[in-house]
Amino acid sequence: MPDIDRRTALTATGLAGLGLALPADALAQTANSLDARKPGLPLKSGHLHMGTSAGPQGRIGITNLYLTRDDRPWLPVMGEFHFTRFPSAYWEEELLKMKAAGVGIVASYVLWNHVELAPGRIDWTGDRDIGRFVRLCQKHGLLFFLRPGPWGHAEARFGGIPDWIAGSTRTRSNDPAYMAQVERFWRGLHDQLNGLMWKDGGPIVGMQVENEYNLAGPGQGREHIAALKALALGIGFDVPLYTVTGWDQTVYPKGEVVPVHGGYPDEPWSAKTVKLPPKENYLFRFDSRVSGDLGAQTRGGRRGDADSDMEDTPFLGAEYGGGVPVMYRRRPQLQPADVAAAVTTQVGSGVNLLGYYMFHGGANPMANGRMLEETQRSGGYNDCPAIGYDFQAPIGQYGEVNPVSAALRPLHYFLAEYGETLAPMTVHAPAVLPADKDDLKTLRWAVRAKGNSGFLFVNNHVRQYGTAAHPGTQFNVTLAGGTVRLPSRPVTIAPGDNFFWPIGMDLDGVRLDWATAQPVTRIADRDGPIHVMAACLPGPVELAFPAETKVDAPARSEGGRVIVQVPPSATRPVRVTGADGRSVRLLLIEREAAKRIWVGEIGGERRVVLSAADVLFGPNGLELRQRGEARFAWQILPGKAAMMTAKATGIAPLPFSQTREAGTAPPIEIGGPAKAAMQPLPEAHKAAAAFSFTIPRDVLAEGGDAFLEIDWRGDIGRLFDGPDMLDDAYWDGRVWRIGLKRFAARLGRPWTLTVMPLRADAPIYLDDAARAKLPAGEQVATLEVLRIVPEYRMEVKA
Repeated sequence: MPDIDRRTALTATGLAGLGLALPADALAQTANSLDARKPGLPLKSGHLHMGTSAGPQGRIGITNLYLTRDDRPWLPVMGEFHFTRFPSAYWEEELLKMKAAGVGIVASYVLWNHVELAPGRIDWTGDRDIGRFVRLCQKHGLLFFLRPGPWGHAEARFGGIPDWIAGSTRTRSNDPAYMAQVERFWRGLHDQLNGLMWKDGGPIVGMQVENEYNLAGPGQGREHIAALKALALGIGFDVPLYTVTGWDQTVYPKGEVVPVHGGYPDEPWSAKTVKLPPKENYLFRFDSRVSGDLGAQTRGGRRGDADSDMEDTPFLGAEYGGGVPVMYRRRPQLQPADVAAAVTTQVGSGVNLLGYYMFHGGANPMANGRMLEETQRSGGYNDCPAIGYDFQAPIGQYGEVNPVSAALRPLHYFLAEYGETLAPMTVHAPAVLPADKDDLKTLRWAVRAKGNSGFLFVNNHVRQYGTAAHPGTQFNVTLAGGTVRLPSRPVTIAPGDNFFWPIGMDLDGVRLDWATAQPVTRIADRDGPIHVMAACLPGPVELAFPAETKVDAPARSEGGRVIVQVPPSATRPVRVTGADGRSVRLLLIEREAAKRIWVGEIGGERRVVLSAADVLFGPNGLELRQRGEARFAWQILPGKAAMMTAKATGIAPLPFSQTREAGTAPPIEIGGPAKAAMQPLPEAHKAAAAFSFTIPRDVLAEGGDAFLEIDWRGDIGRLFDGPDMLDDAYWDGRVWRIGLKRFAARLGRPWTLTVMPLRADAPIYLDDAARAKLPAGEQVATLEVLRIVPEYRMEVKA
């Protein structure tokens, strides 16, 4: 007997009662068929040499298929946030924003040159106080993944290695002089983190060794990674998980560390100045886990170790792009779906740790007046802004929650609630696959399944490319007991759609055969559990249940099951009762409303909130924040909507004056390791236009923020208070937004914005939408509008 619910099997009309019978000739007539019966790899554990897994809070483990927490499958969301790139005064509220967005593990590089500002003098105070940062994670129930390099890349000068060490040792090798310096750095780091390892009751569950490592010279390669891990253990970095990045021909000693993977919606590090071909991240993976070029600074010249390690290691992610940086020669402008479609596709491909780089943007610090960004002239492959590290991330450089967060949150909440079910499921490919990443006509889909349950993933979005519509679509999925055809009536998969549907899902003892809605989370009240789902297509959601199921909604009987078409409603749950009397409620929200969903705890209970505002959860209620809009609307499900307006000051234009006309920008130099456009030398900025303005001191409400919005055209913008540069940016078509609360002491005095002209012949990539904003002429350096946008806050008791 197949591994199915016996109660359902015996009360239905044979397998047809489960929708598990379909004639073979009918199956052959459709291209959208998939056989999910092939068993996955056998589960094994104990073969990977990790650190201590047990601690006062439980056990963190790893198998060849997935991570475990207290011996149960575990599929967490991890987000990168660099503590040295954000003012420490605001760390706590930023961590709360990440938690509210569904992040459970905070990852961070410890960039060596951010903390060692002079030879031999490491400073762990202020914005470099990693101990305080990790303790704040612990305070709010967040885990921490340590990435201490010693080489980290991160668009930092020399990959984060201090100049004097880069110039006096053979870095990234077992050179004794280099390893002695690494030991000194790591011992100092361990002093700050002593007692914060998982085994001691702390939140640190993992450590990444090195980054993008594919070197193979004397004292390099696998032996260097092994030496770094041994050094870490000897110092006291005893953690449940040790990882290395698995892309760009990585090498590592198998069994000692586990590869983590990534992928980005664009390649700002590319030397190409045209639209790139479709990225492979939008294809489901069935063979290799390794994405193409992720921007490693070195090339191994051979196949890496990760692909041959797939049977022994789970598919873990660390660098799925929550955004991309804007680099000098290439300035892509992402849309939320560019990120959401890519990561949903990778989860559908088997990713069992969804790790983002970056999840939170930041700003580069300076070391005794010296800039620390990556540049081609310092030997890096890329030119990056000196200060700005916004990354187009879900949470931006100044803590602003960006629209991409809304596109990702439903997936994060799903993984938190149902990841234990998804993690052991095997990935299966359909009978007909796209020919390659350039095939935009064939439907892209996959199923993760185990037994008679699974999730069907669909992606019909590819950044910058139109995909075909797929009218008349049904899917035939063969599970252990037979074939399910869903939905009951054909639907249209439109260009841009990406989603996943449950098949054979256990809802607290009630079987859901399928739904054309994406599960989000589960909450409970005095009347029992409520499963929240988001509609994926226009119109009603289709729900299918075994024949004897009772549903308090209009239904029809078809093919041995109950079929229900339900219009989404955030206030009207659908009650479903199984044959044994157990019942649950389903709350179906519209797909646009899903972009306003937040899940968190209030008073120890999980709550679901719908609001366009940014939401922070507290012990007694909510804090809502909005930029520019004083009217707040929210709904704590399944309750009624509420609305209130804060005292408004309005969006205010800020006057400015031009104090210097632009000169003629010099031709852009081609060179550097990439043999591509290089950012101008400092002396070239004498050609920049200059604009002066003063921001009133009273723009900041007590405890709140306000944002300076700069609508400009040019090449490089720099913002100064006197001689001090506050921020900089490469123009990419977006409005430049700057949070003001960190600059409160500087308000009320003149600031200067300089705009380096962008030449019409600049060999720089801009998206079409950005290029359309450029006027005709040989160059442009203009300031169009300055605005002050207030941030409003409101507290809601719940």
